Amino acid sequence: MTREPSVLVVGAGPTGLTLACTLRRFGVDCRVVDRREGLGDEPKALVLWSGALEALRRTGVADEAVGRALALTGASYWSRGRRIGGIGFGDLPGTAFPGPVCLPQPVLERLLLDRLEQLGGSVQWRTEAVGVEITADGARVELGHGDGEREQVEVPWVVGADGTRSRVRESLGIPYEGSTYPRVFLLGDGRLRGPAPAREAQYHLHPDGVLVLVPLPDGGHRVFFDLPDGPTGTDATEGAPDVELLQGLLDTRGPGGLTLTETWWTSRFRVHARLAREFRRGPVFLAGDAAHCHSPAGGQGLNTGVQDGYDLGWKLASVVRGADQQLLDSYPAERRPASAAAVRSADQQTRLWMLRAPLARALRDGVMRRLLRTALPRRRIVPQLAQLHLDHSGSTAVVDLPDAAPPPAVRLGRRMPDTELVAADGSAAGTLHGYLARGRHVVLAVGGRAAAHAVERVVPLLVGRGVSDVVDVLWLRPSGSLIERPFGGGFDVRDEGPPAALSGGKRSWLVYVRPDGVVGARAGTEQVDGLVALLPRRAAPVKTG
Repeated sequence: MTREPSVLVVGAGPTGLTLACTLRRFGVDCRVVDRREGLGDEPKALVLWSGALEALRRTGVADEAVGRALALTGASYWSRGRRIGGIGFGDLPGTAFPGPVCLPQPVLERLLLDRLEQLGGSVQWRTEAVGVEITADGARVELGHGDGEREQVEVPWVVGADGTRSRVRESLGIPYEGSTYPRVFLLGDGRLRGPAPAREAQYHLHPDGVLVLVPLPDGGHRVFFDLPDGPTGTDATEGAPDVELLQGLLDTRGPGGLTLTETWWTSRFRVHARLAREFRRGPVFLAGDAAHCHSPAGGQGLNTGVQDGYDLGWKLASVVRGADQQLLDSYPAERRPASAAAVRSADQQTRLWMLRAPLARALRDGVMRRLLRTALPRRRIVPQLAQLHLDHSGSTAVVDLPDAAPPPAVRLGRRMPDTELVAADGSAAGTLHGYLARGRHVVLAVGGRAAAHAVERVVPLLVGRGVSDVVDVLWLRPSGSLIERPFGGGFDVRDEGPPAALSGGKRSWLVYVRPDGVVGARAGTEQVDGLVALLPRRAAPVKTG
């Protein structure tokens, strides 16, 4: 029996690697195991939306990921060979990632693994969790190694990020609730000759089924189809489809003139819409596909998993370092509703694809045609897909303290608004989101003299609470203010000029921003003691002894 790092991460896909990188960035070691021989080469998921990219930015891989990706400019919808309408991407406000990008999953996994190794971590391949048992002190996990050896480990915390067939979830008997679509799905990644879309995704809604065309970063394309399930040569057990089958479907459902000249990956599979009944059972957590699986519609699965990994990562790191364990209650409270919404959104889109009755199809086409002529898709649908503006206002990990009076734009449990920052000496121009992208806990004081005095009190109190290595203090002072800078005390204290949206009139106020950029607490400047007392329960005191 061995007892090693505090956290055992089962699964080294995008979710598990994001989690492991986040733990390591906060100084928490973990053991990562995966049943595979090594990183896979199957492209699988493709699309990264803004919410996931912001999480990856805090992890330290977003810039390289975007540099190797293809920016998607929009999506168009077709029926009966005619274009119904489209949605434009790329203009989401208040984010460094205003639109989605296409990046095959193996590329992202390689970037995350490289980052993990830079941070001193590694993955133990050919090792899987055979069984998990909850104990009085944590969990006992039986690991099976590729050479046939078995190992018993005891750890305080376990994360099952081991996919839809999660051994962690199954060994605990957690129901994986939902359904399987009565269709078989075929896809192929390869090269198309003809008028293929260069930067937009296309959805061709044919009476026999859907055709999805997605451009890839290397100039290739993904083609995606659905077929009826049953004993007619379309059963999912028959193996990957060949080029002839894919070309025939492309000819039938496509716009015409497209030839699939080669493929480097094809697959035949079923699609599920499922959600684990529990995301946490005691010391064991589920994340990514182990907790939820989606239709590929909208590209939500990869994005939801990456955000699972980051959210659980910073919270587990805080608790391992000594923060209140109640912080972990907020993981299922926040991530399960977000995952349920993503599963529901993908399911709704998929059911629109699968309409077969002529009257239903005509009604769908008419509604979509009218809807796509309005601004509603950009205002509502795209932000929903981006998963940027999640509502955590009901979470146990957010709180308003007395005398909190921030402006309306600063909403509890919601993403902190962005603003341009200009240092008092005229240098270091940037944005608040750029500052928060470091993924640290931040106490933000906004206003004039009262805010400056609050910072003077905050800094020594935080030092005394033992959170000096994970908390920053940022003072946003009124433009043109002559108030001197408060005491720095080893923290990154900067004085900036806030815009009207954050100025709150003449009042000064305080806000705690979590590592995920969410407003975790709001307070008046007289509530310094209350805010600082809250932080060790959120921000992980430095462990001693």
